[in-house]
Amino acid sequence: MSQQYIEVDYLEPENIQPRRRYDPDAIAAKYRYRPWVVLWRALRIIWNFVQFILGLKWDEWRNQVERNRFKRATQLRQILTRLGPTFIKVGQALSTRPDLVRKDFLEELIKLQDQLPPFDNKTAFAIIESELDRQVSEVYRQISPDPIAAASLGQVYHAYLHTGEEVAVKVQRPNLLKSLTLDLYLMRKSAGWLSRWLPLNLGHDLTLIVDEFGIKLFEEIDYVNEGRHAELFASNFRDDPSVKVPTIYWRYSNHRVLTLEWINGCKLTDTKSLCTAGLDADQVIQTGVIAGLRQLLEHGFFHADPHPGNLFAMPDGRMAYIDFGMMDQLEEETKETIVSAVIDLINKDYLELAKKFVILGFLTPDTDITPIIPAIERVLGDAVGQSVRDFNFKTITDSFSELMFEYPFRVPAKFALIIRSLVTQEGLALTLNPDFKIVEVSYPYVAKRLLKGESPGMRRRLIEVLFKDGRFQWQRLENMIAIARSDDNFDLLPTAQLGLQYLLSEEGKFLRRQVLLALTEDDRLHTEEVQRLWNLVKDDLKPGRLFNVALSSLGTMSTEQIAAILPLTAMMGDNKIEGIYEEKEQFLTPN
Repeated sequence: MSQQYIEVDYLEPENIQPRRRYDPDAIAAKYRYRPWVVLWRALRIIWNFVQFILGLKWDEWRNQVERNRFKRATQLRQILTRLGPTFIKVGQALSTRPDLVRKDFLEELIKLQDQLPPFDNKTAFAIIESELDRQVSEVYRQISPDPIAAASLGQVYHAYLHTGEEVAVKVQRPNLLKSLTLDLYLMRKSAGWLSRWLPLNLGHDLTLIVDEFGIKLFEEIDYVNEGRHAELFASNFRDDPSVKVPTIYWRYSNHRVLTLEWINGCKLTDTKSLCTAGLDADQVIQTGVIAGLRQLLEHGFFHADPHPGNLFAMPDGRMAYIDFGMMDQLEEETKETIVSAVIDLINKDYLELAKKFVILGFLTPDTDITPIIPAIERVLGDAVGQSVRDFNFKTITDSFSELMFEYPFRVPAKFALIIRSLVTQEGLALTLNPDFKIVEVSYPYVAKRLLKGESPGMRRRLIEVLFKDGRFQWQRLENMIAIARSDDNFDLLPTAQLGLQYLLSEEGKFLRRQVLLALTEDDRLHTEEVQRLWNLVKDDLKPGRLFNVALSSLGTMSTEQIAAILPLTAMMGDNKIEGIYEEKEQFLTPN
């Protein structure tokens, strides 16, 4: 590490040279000629789990299951710890699923989040000096003699810079790359072998999922990537006072050392600390869920590893994210498709939902979706039930695992991380409140996103949802408004203002025509539907605020836009229904 980098401005991480990326072919080439290394590792993994399974069976045979349950839970944690970072990651994922893992096992697996055995301080300080090309005492005025937390990939020290800032110093474990590449090689080999025997339509995608995991792991062990991710994440949430992202000190960071702002807060699984701090658990959950939805559906840049060790509730109620190693990016079309798929689920439009599965890659384009639609309806109809309170992701994933045996569903590699993120968040919410339903928060957010129509693509999705077979779906609009209003923070007026501006724009010319036709479908004026909508929104549309919004909207309109609404206003005001029908016929008659 050159002295030149040490002196660069902390806002310029581009000066750091990139590390090697995940390359499954290069890894395979490396271990192809080291069969003894691969065989020894495989035998070690198999032997550890065989011992564990035999121990469980022995307890059953001797009727000592209850007596030894804590012993077996500790044994599992120790096995995962001994096997290293890859298996610790698996344990961390399971530690957020109280609905899947017994409580005694769960309490042990939670320790994998930040209570792992640390490596020795001499090695850690040597890594700091090697990476930063300075003595530890030159970089930090004070640093804790021992790590305050140890995780799967590194450990954290509490320190102060010479300029007075309180910081956390992450130091990566030694020989990490060697351990990860060997395990990824074995996982990839196993995935290729298992795909031939599993009665699922996953096939090659099992290997792709391992590759996606490998890509993210390689990114996660490069702290320069993590720092860049943190800054992008902070930029995305700069207007959100409920989310905190620590500052990165680039002057004191490199590939294996990351210095970042110290965060004071309590772990989300520590309900006692939450209560002591006067924080409401349900409000903390809601803040986390909304932040997660914004990541997926608004910014497209999402945290793929949101376990409790990476999230803290601050005394002022903010949610702090402290680990940005495993992140991923969604394209705009994918975000829009997910939003409209959720709305299709709300509307129980399973034909459109099946089409979305094709677009998202869960079904191939040449798949005949006709026989699949009833199966989707059966699974999702049962999962959603009569109320969103009956919905959870475990129900969905369990039900879809059954569909995989019968129909050609597959899991796109990118969606493996999305599913992991959603399932982890739901598991975290269930830890704080076993009765919490993540969809009760998700539905209003998705409805709001679609109603606001903040991008051309989102407006197209809204039109697709509201019009089916050329007819306006009044009930769908009512459903979306009702669901959106179930969020106390939803303000209908700004959304109505955006809708009015779009309706009167050149882009909204088609929609103006369609609304006109919808109001006069079946040769009658649809006053009953309009009245129902008015009853739904009238409490939000107070005359004073409505007048101010109208003035604001008119102030942003051109003369042509104002003129566009006058004919419709005049016709409705004078009740000239004949004129409306004439306009309708003119629109329907081909040129």
